[in-house]
Amino acid sequence: MLDLKISGGTVVDGTGAAGRRADVGVRGGRIVAVGDVGEGATRTIDATDLVVAPGFIDLHTHYDAQAFWDSTLSPSPLHGVTTVMAGNCGFTIAPLAGDDGPVRADDADYLMRMLARVEGMPLESLQQGVPWNWRTSAEYFDLLDGTLMPNAGFMVGHSAIRRVVMHDDASERHATPAEVEQMKGLLRKGLAAGGMGFTSTWSPSHNDHHGRPVPSRCASREELIALCAVVSEFPGTQLEFIPAVGQFSDDTFRLMGAMSAAANRPLNWNLLQVYAQNWELVQHQLAGFDLAAAEGGRVLALTLPDTFRLRLNFTSGFILDILDGWDALMALPVDEKLRQLRDPAGRAGWNRLAQGTQGAQRSIGNWAGYWVLQTFSDEWKPYEGRVIGDIARELGRESWDVLCDIVVADGLRTVIANQDRGQDDATWARRVEVWRDHRAVVGASDAGAHLDMIDSFAYSTTLLARAVRERGLLPLEEAVHYLTGAPAALYGLHERGRVSEGLCADLQVFDPATVGPGPVAMRFDLPGGAGRVYGEAVGVHHVIVNGVPCVEHGDLLPARPGRLLRSGTDTVTVAVR
Repeated sequence: MLDLKISGGTVVDGTGAAGRRADVGVRGGRIVAVGDVGEGATRTIDATDLVVAPGFIDLHTHYDAQAFWDSTLSPSPLHGVTTVMAGNCGFTIAPLAGDDGPVRADDADYLMRMLARVEGMPLESLQQGVPWNWRTSAEYFDLLDGTLMPNAGFMVGHSAIRRVVMHDDASERHATPAEVEQMKGLLRKGLAAGGMGFTSTWSPSHNDHHGRPVPSRCASREELIALCAVVSEFPGTQLEFIPAVGQFSDDTFRLMGAMSAAANRPLNWNLLQVYAQNWELVQHQLAGFDLAAAEGGRVLALTLPDTFRLRLNFTSGFILDILDGWDALMALPVDEKLRQLRDPAGRAGWNRLAQGTQGAQRSIGNWAGYWVLQTFSDEWKPYEGRVIGDIARELGRESWDVLCDIVVADGLRTVIANQDRGQDDATWARRVEVWRDHRAVVGASDAGAHLDMIDSFAYSTTLLARAVRERGLLPLEEAVHYLTGAPAALYGLHERGRVSEGLCADLQVFDPATVGPGPVAMRFDLPGGAGRVYGEAVGVHHVIVNGVPCVEHGDLLPARPGRLLRSGTDTVTVAVR
């Protein structure tokens, strides 16, 4: 007797092969039959006219904290995701202590507040929803093992290990050789416990709650290479890195190539955004693959298959702090920010710094181009949903002054958004070209982070809706491969990402005629009453993790069958040489 049979569907197996009509039989958490399955089952799902596919694999999430207050890791499973990788960008919350003793309260507090600042997780939720009762990466993994709905792997983050070794100096200077050795020791322990790899950032967008660079940004090239070399000692591991913002230099690609070579593992960097209008930049970024290869590495661009829509606010100031001088300004207390925004001289000073920013980042200060997504004052509510430049012209004023007035009236809570210029046919066609490129891999949801800012958690259903169903730019089978088999192969997830006998039964059943992202809105369901951007899916009927139903017709079920994935146990080594 089977535990579960999915009958009558079209199996799209994750390899890119043509779909075929087949039943799928599941027993003991594994797929035991694919074809004409006559054996009875405790439960049968009728998949007539529907697609049966592997669960999607999301390589770039930040569910490290949310895992404690929301064991479903929502909304990812609603969009067909059955496996996530967390701990990216170097922003893990383990370890909390080094080899020299117990947890220091200031280090744990720093990591919590840094995470709130740089990844947009409400501080009150981190304080009330996370126990902060572990010392090591191993203890953190054990706390979550057996508690989650989807499978989850966790990386070991550079900023965390640097902070617990160097404390306040971590954001001030290069490490001494002795400190690098201590970091290597902590990384070894995290990887030995099953950490999926090593992550770090040098991105100028990553500043802590004091307005200073996060710890990993103060690391030398030599420190990065030394830590990557540790990764080579452990099977089934990976590298992830954010090296810069905008167009990368040749030296940046050479650095990533050296990191990959030292680890003998692929490195994926975040984030490649693709538009028809930036095709020259896209080609430059992909060409870095060859520069990295000359260093002995394999470096892939992690690309989001949608527009990276940003909802910005002056409370957190994330992204805005990329503007010259704004890292310190956005770290100011709320009252001081409001004082400076009310004062004409303060306003002028902020804007002067913004407009003095050079390069692609200067566009962040194009105030006229933002639209007012949400305002909280009666005075400005009628202007909600309008572009700031249009409002300013109507009022005969400057766009920056109008924005300041709205933000002050809202006590900094105003939500502004960049206009989505990435939904044209030419852009989607270019995105498909990148997905087909051996130098890129699909992902970059950032799910679990920037909770008040982004909706990229829906990237999988968006890809199917916009590129496959609406535009017919690629076959469904190819699209499913980019979301399942391809990321599984990169990370060595040898038992997941395909519908095949003997593999783990991570499956989903969706309607190809309707699958897509649902409406997006704020939901105030976080610890402390904080809110987040949230959106369900359309057309995803069933999601099954390790043979256990977890989602049915948009409802999250009570089951928590997810596996805490550990390197070398749940992964095989994907080597560069």
